[in-house]
Amino acid sequence: MNLKVNRLNASGTTYIEEKTVSDGDSEHVVPVIGFETYRNYTWLTHGFSTRYGGVSDGIYKSMNLSFSQGDDERRVLKNHGIMAKTMGVELADMVYSHQTHTTNVLRVTREHAGMGFTVTRNFHDVDGFVTDVPGLMLVTAYADCVPLYFADTRLHVIGLSHSGWRGTVNNMAQATVDKMSYEFGSRPCDIAAFIGPSICASCYEIGDDVARNFRDRYGAESEKILTKKEAASEDKYYLNLHAANRINMLNAGISPQNIHVTDICTCCNPELLFSHRASKGKRGGLCGYMMIN
Repeated sequence: MNLKVNRLNASGTTYIEEKTVSDGDSEHVVPVIGFETYRNYTWLTHGFSTRYGGVSDGIYKSMNLSFSQGDDERRVLKNHGIMAKTMGVELADMVYSHQTHTTNVLRVTREHAGMGFTVTRNFHDVDGFVTDVPGLMLVTAYADCVPLYFADTRLHVIGLSHSGWRGTVNNMAQATVDKMSYEFGSRPCDIAAFIGPSICASCYEIGDDVARNFRDRYGAESEKILTKKEAASEDKYYLNLHAANRINMLNAGISPQNIHVTDICTCCNPELLFSHRASKGKRGGLCGYMMIN
C-alpha cells in the first residue's frame, strides 16, 4: 500500500506498519501508526488507526471506528473486530472509553474486558484509562483531539487518555499521571509519554472565547500556545494543542527527554486520517490503542 503522509517536520517520531488480517470473509491490509519511542518496548503494544483496512463506505471509508457519526453499526463493529485482530487481540480483550470531554480517568481491570464492544459498559463520562493488567487493550476515540499515551518503564503500567481543547485546559495529562501515581505508585520521572496524531496549530483556528480559556489557564506560557491570526476581522487565533499538552506533561513532572510529539496532523492528512475540522464534521472516527503484553 502506497500511503501518502504529510508530516509536520522531520523529527521521525512516528512510523506506519501494515498488517494483513482476515475477518473470516476476506483479508484486510491494515496500516497502524506507531511511535518510535515505544518501538523497542517488548512489554508494550500500542498504535493508532488510519482510514484504511475497513469495510465502511462513503464518508466513512473505510476503517470508521465511530458508532456516533451515522454509519451502519454492524460495519463499525466489524471494523473494530478487524482492528482487534490487527492489534493481536479479540474484542473481548478490549475496553472502550465513553468520552464526554472530561478529565475523568478510570482504573480498568479484567472485569472491564469487552466493555463498549461485547458487553455493556458499567461506566460513563470517562476520557482516560490506566491499567496494570496484561492483555487488556485500552481503546480511546479521536478525530482531531489529542491522544495522550503514558508508559511507566519501571512498573510496566500504562495510561491512555483523550484530550480535546477542554481536556487540555483542564489538564488531562496531570489527571492521568496523578491516577497512575495513586493507583500504582508510578513516579513521573519513570513515565515515557507520547502526544499522538491530532490537529496541528496551523490547522486549528479558534475564536477569542476559546483562546481566553488558555490565557487564563497558562498565563505567560499561553504565548507558546496561541498565535494571533493576522489581518482577521475579529479576534482569531491558532491553537497549539501539542505545545499545551507538552507543558501539562512537564508540569506533571515528566522529564523533557521522555516527552515525544507526533509528526502527523489529522487535519493535514484527510486521505489517511479522519478529521472533524477537515471534513466539516462529515467523517468517521479513529482510535488509539495501548496494552501491556
